[in-house]
Amino acid sequence: MAQVSEGEGTRDTGALPARVAVAEAARTAQDRRAPARERLGQRKPTGRLRKGENLFGWLFVSPSVAVLLLFLFIPILLALYVSFTNWSGVTNPLSSSVKTVGLANYKLLLNQPGLYQQNFGTAIRNNLYFVVFTVPLQTGLALLLAVVVNNKFLKAKGFFRTVAYFPSVTSSIAITVVFMFLFQGTGVINTLLGFVGIQGPNWLFDTRGVFTLIYNAFGVNNPAALVNHQFLGLNLWGWVAGPSLGMCVIIIMLVWTTSGTFMLFFLAALQQISEDLDEASEIDGATPWQRFRRVTLPMLRPTLVLVLLLGFISTWQVFDQVFLIGPDNPATITPAYYSYQLSFQDSNFGAGAAVAFLLFCLIVFLTVLQRKFIREDLTR
Repeated sequence: MAQVSEGEGTRDTGALPARVAVAEAARTAQDRRAPARERLGQRKPTGRLRKGENLFGWLFVSPSVAVLLLFLFIPILLALYVSFTNWSGVTNPLSSSVKTVGLANYKLLLNQPGLYQQNFGTAIRNNLYFVVFTVPLQTGLALLLAVVVNNKFLKAKGFFRTVAYFPSVTSSIAITVVFMFLFQGTGVINTLLGFVGIQGPNWLFDTRGVFTLIYNAFGVNNPAALVNHQFLGLNLWGWVAGPSLGMCVIIIMLVWTTSGTFMLFFLAALQQISEDLDEASEIDGATPWQRFRRVTLPMLRPTLVLVLLLGFISTWQVFDQVFLIGPDNPATITPAYYSYQLSFQDSNFGAGAAVAFLLFCLIVFLTVLQRKFIREDLTR
């Protein structure tokens, strides 16, 4: 090994590369810890510059903020104010002729026995069963459709995806009118039932609950323990009656029309799953059901939670189908429609706004409850 004289001693030239590498590594680590502005030779912005950046930032977003304030937040606050008044919708809600009534509108719906409380309880009962049946059915059907159209052995995938998604983009008014013709008293469904000797009911206006029909088949009819106790204007027997036959029609219609939209959510999530995972589990001897249950479904959990959350919120806001089926129909009345009925048909905008905010509080409460039991980070 070569040695170089250095004064009175010698220096080993073979050790130079190692020492240089260590020094370079130390400088690199120090540079990485340095702020980005110092590495690039930039100075930190002064306080005046930061204020300018904030000012221009607010200037850029001000149109959107103004639109939100004008068309969203101010109307919400005005509606909240109206819920504490007796506004009839004829005059300015802020005029002196409109009197504040405090919590009278809320007491009319929650505590005061009468038609208002009974209709509100019926609307909550109908919508509750609508949510309980529609959300699981539309989620399950959407997942099934996504798995089918994502099958690598399926031919003409584009055609089947279009067919499954087509009801979701069709006018809800047109679909509701078609279902009205199908399920009316002399409609197609009852005609088909007549061929086998069954006299079908007037589906859309039949207030009998599905569970009540089952109870009656087993000889249970109006038990005193349930009939003699009431909640929101309805006896407990009415609360456990199940969805009315008219509401069952809307459940079938909504499941068919909304499953295509949620199918796209599941389809996008399925296409993000690597095929190597499925192939590895197949090599390990897992059956198709085991691969779906143990591999695919856990990876779809964030999408599943999102679909359940969106479906849960949207089903509490069903309105247009109920509006088209017919006014003053206790078989299909919902809180959203009842709010419209009180406001624009009965000219009682105070009570209508109170129904809307009670529905808002109910949705928020149940959504928080759902998120508590179904924990999932939707940002992953």
